[in-house]
Amino acid sequence: MIRNHHTRDAYLRAVRQFLSWASSHESCLDRITPGLVGRYFDQSTGSLPTKKLSLAAIRTFFDVLVNRHVLILNPAATVRGERYQAVEGKTPEISIEQARALMASIAGDRPANLRDRAIIATLIYTCARDGAVAGLRLRDFQWDGTQYALRFMEKGGKERLIPVRHDLQQALLAYLNSFDWTRQPADAPFFRSIAGRNGQLTSRPIRNVDTCRMVKRRLKDARLPTHLVPHSCRAATITNLLSQGVPLEDVQYLAGHADPRTTRLYDRRQRQVTRNTVERISI
Repeated sequence: MIRNHHTRDAYLRAVRQFLSWASSHESCLDRITPGLVGRYFDQSTGSLPTKKLSLAAIRTFFDVLVNRHVLILNPAATVRGERYQAVEGKTPEISIEQARALMASIAGDRPANLRDRAIIATLIYTCARDGAVAGLRLRDFQWDGTQYALRFMEKGGKERLIPVRHDLQQALLAYLNSFDWTRQPADAPFFRSIAGRNGQLTSRPIRNVDTCRMVKRRLKDARLPTHLVPHSCRAATITNLLSQGVPLEDVQYLAGHADPRTTRLYDRRQRQVTRNTVERISI
């Protein structure tokens, strides 16, 4: 079973598109062949990553039918996808100067400002995904007698306990002290939504989309590029640590990646080298 609901939704769309196409070619399930699946991808106009996702979805769909004895063989099992290898991720990176400017632009002690500053600082200083940040509960802010740490629930059900550095601790406590957090239930949401225009915190948790909208709004207010996203902080943090010589395996753990190759996709140092190289062309 696919646990991530975003992946499930993407697979469902891909399978429905394929079945609709197969139906238009008057092919029922038991008559779908590897050749027909290959023809579907030959005429597809989607990008290579989209085709790879679609092929994985169709293979998974037919695997389920085989396991349930609806079909004898998986017609997509032998279909080869096109080669595609990403050497660098597509997530835009926020520069150190831009990240500092973004943080400095959120001034004041209104609950909304304290919350937004704490969220952005968490994204930067823990390398956490926006979904993991939105899913934090008060019990996830833990004190071990010497310092605080945040326990994140990441993709695939993985847990990570990340120490809280001193400036992030200040931002988090300033936000938490804007409401009586010590009297709240342990499973109460850590980052809370804002009620309308009055800027007051509610008891409801924020969502991924709320975090993205907030970051976009703050970028616009700070006159920074609005194509940046919460994930941009993740790319910037990984690049910054690797450029300082921090071992890849340490950065990989901080990012919560199972494969170091995934961590390398966030490394933007090669882009900086390439730009310096082309600037030296003397033609």
